[in-house]
Formats: sequence, structure tokens, C-alpha cells
Amino acid sequence: MSEERPTADASEAADDVRVADADAWATACAEDLAAEKARRRTQYGPPPGSAADELRKLVDAVADKLSGIQTPLLGAVAGPAAQQVVRQVVQQAKNAVEPVIERNPDVFDHLAAAGSELLAAYRSAVQAQEARWSAGDRDKGDEAGPGERIDLD
Repeated sequence: MSEERPTADASEAADDVRVADADAWATACAEDLAAEKARRRTQYGPPPGSAADELRKLVDAVADKLSGIQTPLLGAVAGPAAQQVVRQVVQQAKNAVEPVIERNPDVFDHLAAAGSELLAAYRSAVQAQEARWSAGDRDKGDEAGPGERIDLD
């Protein structure tokens, strides 16, 4: 019985098939991901930007609102001057915020994630407490009075 080793040509062909299969798999995954993203954009609209981009949008929206406010308390004479002061203050605020956003865009993403985690923890605590209230569970020490003890752990 002779043991034949695969030839170099056979092992190279097998390697080529594996590489081609891996490329085909990666290509199919990329196509599926692109199709899913396009479907979601069609269904839900464009995805929200980063937290830094959202902060820029907020600052711009507030600046536009403040710039458009009429000042009836100062009268017709002081109105244009007061509006100019408001515009200058708004522009100074935008100029102060923009470098902070540019230098630290990741900080805003982390803050947004932390806020989401805090909200999820609060929501979980409230749901657990509501479940206990609706189930009628009470501690033995609660039977003396009409109030309920809220457990925050």
C-alpha cells in the first residue's frame, strides 16, 4: 500500500478554493449589509449622526431661535440694537462650543452612551418596582400602616 502525498499543485488548488470561498462569503456579507442599510434608510430615514454632530445641530437650532426673537420690551428704538447684541452673544457661544466639539468628539459619544445606560438602569428599577406593586408584594413590616415601602435596590 503506497501512501501518496498530495502534490503541490493539489494543495495550491485547495488553497485557492478556500481563498475564493472566503472572498465570496465576504462579498455576499457586504452585499447583504449594504442592502439592509439601504432598506432601513428607506424605511426609517437617515440614521442619526454622532453625539457631536447632534450637539452642533442643537447649538445651531438654539442660535437660530434666539436670533429670530423680537424684543418688544425694549421698544422700537432699542429693538435693532438689542437684536444685534443677541446675535453677537449667540455667535460667541457657537465659537466657544465648536472648538470643544472638534477636540473631543468621542467625549460626547461616551456621554450619550452613559446617559442611555443610566436611563436603562432607571427604567429597569421602575419596572421592577411596578411589578412588585402590581403583584401586591409587601414586606411584613408594612402591615402596620397604609403606606408602601419603596425598595430602590
